[in-house]
Amino acid sequence: MLNKEVEKAINAQINAEFWSAYLYLSMSMHFANKGYSGIANWFMIQFKEEQDHATIFMNYMNSRDGKVVLQPIEGVDTEWESPLAAFKATYEHEQKVTALINGIYAVATAEQDYATQNMLQWFIKEQVEEEDTARGYIDALEKIGDNGYGLYMFDKELASRAYTTPAPLAGKE
Repeated sequence: MLNKEVEKAINAQINAEFWSAYLYLSMSMHFANKGYSGIANWFMIQFKEEQDHATIFMNYMNSRDGKVVLQPIEGVDTEWESPLAAFKATYEHEQKVTALINGIYAVATAEQDYATQNMLQWFIKEQVEEEDTARGYIDALEKIGDNGYGLYMFDKELASRAYTTPAPLAGKE
């Protein structure tokens, strides 16, 4: 059975994951509207991944006899001045998500909930990858600057990103 403090923390994270999905969907729609189909694709996949992250947490809660309590999702920004601004916002957001995951881990540790600590290992690794990817795109966009051809190539590169089901939902861990 899931400890009530851990359950509360995971429920907050489920809401945060859905908010993240909503944010990335907004980014995707913004860049699709601006003609950046590759950047829009990248953010659309982020949207799907965040939904999957919420699903992983919900499945875990159900498997531990916890109660999932869904909350309203707050509004998100709808415009970014540039791809660089959006990826800077993404990096800052992913840092916040990392802090939230670490917070759940701290609660699970305090409550001696080893199963939750184990489940969170996948998310901890995922957050390292998320931050590294966003930071890499910021570096690339800063190098590109106002070079239209460079931005065109960056957009084309992000168009090649394909969606893959996260390991915990695909039955692989």
